[in-house]
Amino acid sequence: MNTTAGHHDRSPASAYAQAAEAAGRAPSIHNTQPWHWQVHPDRLDLYADTSRALPGIDPDERMLLVSCGAALHHAQVALMAQGHTVELRPLPDPAQPDHLATLVISGDAPVTAEAVRLMQALRLRHTDRRPTVDTPVTAEQVDELRRLAGEFDVHLHRLTPDQVSELAVAVSHAEEAAAAEPAWQAETARWVGPGRPPGTGVPPEVLPDKRPETDVGERDFGARGALAVGGGHDKFSTYVVLFGDGDDRAAWLRAGQTLSAVWLHATGQGLAVLPYSQVIEIDGTRAMVRRILSNLGYAYIVLRLGVADPDQPLPGHTPRLPFDATTTVDPD
Repeated sequence: MNTTAGHHDRSPASAYAQAAEAAGRAPSIHNTQPWHWQVHPDRLDLYADTSRALPGIDPDERMLLVSCGAALHHAQVALMAQGHTVELRPLPDPAQPDHLATLVISGDAPVTAEAVRLMQALRLRHTDRRPTVDTPVTAEQVDELRRLAGEFDVHLHRLTPDQVSELAVAVSHAEEAAAAEPAWQAETARWVGPGRPPGTGVPPEVLPDKRPETDVGERDFGARGALAVGGGHDKFSTYVVLFGDGDDRAAWLRAGQTLSAVWLHATGQGLAVLPYSQVIEIDGTRAMVRRILSNLGYAYIVLRLGVADPDQPLPGHTPRLPFDATTTVDPD
């Protein structure tokens, strides 16, 4: 069903500003929020903010680009929910590699029920590190997410039980590699510890209060959290890999858009999502995941999908930077 088009008495600049604000809710590695928006009367420009990059963990800025791609899709969702059609120009200026995308309102359209649902999911979306319960993810749910990923020219592969075992080995290797690298540990501590930059990072409220007893281990942030994990496991979870044919900045940005789209739809399906980026951050384990895929493409991120324990409290939302810390509004 369609509803009335958005608030078109507002200026395009106001719509762009609202989209940039909504994009601030996007997921990012260690909640660094490594993006900056420039609002103009005729366009919305997305830039990478390398001051919030992770040079130790993410030297190629692979996950930074994935994070920015997620923010880009969030902005697109917000503009569509305002009743606009949007033209996307990815990586518009080769001379400015940090200029990642330009969004331009190209017309008006009725606000669809799907656009409203996505906007609601955008506000609800969160990372859920609690173990899942004994309710399986359905094949129909996975097929819908696979179809959605395909709209971005990205593939979604559901891991078989044997492949999940291989993933568990890769995750274990990634954790061992991270633990053996002091600079890596220091960088993580900066974004997780009590001295993390205000408005960013991973607070105790979203970290488990004990190590979950799951077959595929979770990232060790080196700090105990305050989130009750309950007694669940991951036996009924589904693990999927987003992968594609490219392995460059354009592909990583598109992977981030896909991540956002899949995550928002999964949220709307009532599924909890946990990203496993640690196996992508390290060259050796990223190669292991590619071998799991029979070298059919480049792995962008692994996701655990499942149903969280409804008897346990939901994790809170991670903090967010204020609008003026991530957005510049052109007065002209």
